Amino acid sequence: MTEPTRADAAHRAAGAPVRCRRGPAAVLRDLRALDGALYAAVAATPTPTLDRALRGLSHAADHSKISLGVAAALALGGDRPRRAAFLGVAALALASESANLLGKRLVRRSRPDREAARVTVDRRVPLPASASFPSGHTAAAVAFAAAVGTVLPTAAVPLGALAGAVGYARVHTGVHYPGDVAAGAVLGLASAAAALAAAPGGGCQPKARTAW
Repeated sequence: MTEPTRADAAHRAAGAPVRCRRGPAAVLRDLRALDGALYAAVAATPTPTLDRALRGLSHAADHSKISLGVAAALALGGDRPRRAAFLGVAALALASESANLLGKRLVRRSRPDREAARVTVDRRVPLPASASFPSGHTAAAVAFAAAVGTVLPTAAVPLGALAGAVGYARVHTGVHYPGDVAAGAVLGLASAAAALAAAPGGGCQPKARTAW
């Protein structure tokens, strides 16, 4: 522990409480508490109209079925859509492997306690056996959206919105904390950047812009 400063001594003499110096561990505890509070707030908010739709979206995103379906449709187009599909799938694969083989094994965060949070049964999807951090569904969806959106700017907004909805659905259905989803999104963006950088020509297209 550090020695008390004169200011600390003055506070004690005046009967005022002394604020503890907070290190990284204390900040991490606060972030975890905030993460848990956000999860509990979502769980406690009644949304019967959305429950079934978000549960269906979460199911549809299993094994990246939505993204792979979009990639298959793009592959039927011209050279540019096919390139977008290829880079999107490459980014998706990198994000998924990084999340499942690296992130989850390193952090090993337990899944949320849906019973304690009283997540309604109508929202629930099967609770995966893997660790909670980061969200693999989010990482894959964001990676695909970011990579495809870089090559096809017109696809950036709809795919980005879809990726965001997938991430929220994982919190809504009770299988992830919001922090898991945020980390998955960061991992997805990093994976897309890596896939684009590794592609011939850096994945760039003339006048291509992205919303990411």
